[in-house]
Amino acid sequence: MSSATLLPIDWTGEKPPKFDPSRVPNHVGLVMDGNGRWANLRGLPRVEGHIAGEDALLDVVAGALQIGIPNLSVFAFSTENWNRSAEEVRFLMGFNRQVLRRRRDQLKSWGVKILWAGREPRLWKSVINELQQAERLTSRNHKMNLYMCVNYGGRAEIVEAVRKVARQVADGSIDPHRITEKSFAKNLNSPSMPSVDLFIRTSGEK
Repeated sequence: MSSATLLPIDWTGEKPPKFDPSRVPNHVGLVMDGNGRWANLRGLPRVEGHIAGEDALLDVVAGALQIGIPNLSVFAFSTENWNRSAEEVRFLMGFNRQVLRRRRDQLKSWGVKILWAGREPRLWKSVINELQQAERLTSRNHKMNLYMCVNYGGRAEIVEAVRKVARQVADGSIDPHRITEKSFAKNLNSPSMPSVDLFIRTSGEK
């Protein structure tokens, strides 16, 4: 990593292990799961787990930069999270908005480009605005792509892509016999996102 990278030397207090550069994954997907259980084990409200997760996320981003991972996806709010209590959903919406506002300048200084992967329906307009502002602010960065998966779900993305393809077939703009993996991928939320090489769920859930 270039010495010009603006990572604080003592951000985590830990030195990254040495990796063979050829074995560093191109794209890591991270489900930030287990915040509520972390808080429950300590007798704290569930929201305290999410608050602690903010520093954990920055640690992960810093570590990914240090070992040279070029693409990192973090699941900040999945489409399944709408099934949580109204109180927790309200907190998560506001928290995602605040984290983006607090951390975007820091991430910009680290050379991180923020990209939003997700759907607009049901998502708070204020959260969408923060995501779009973060994208604009960091658009010229190239050290790492940080995909913020907010209101994202793999199944929801596939269903929406199938609907798009079905409309194209119905209006005659595409021959169903010519649909390929590549042409289908163009209808996904983030068609330019590379495939994930390593997928991690932090809580240990299978």
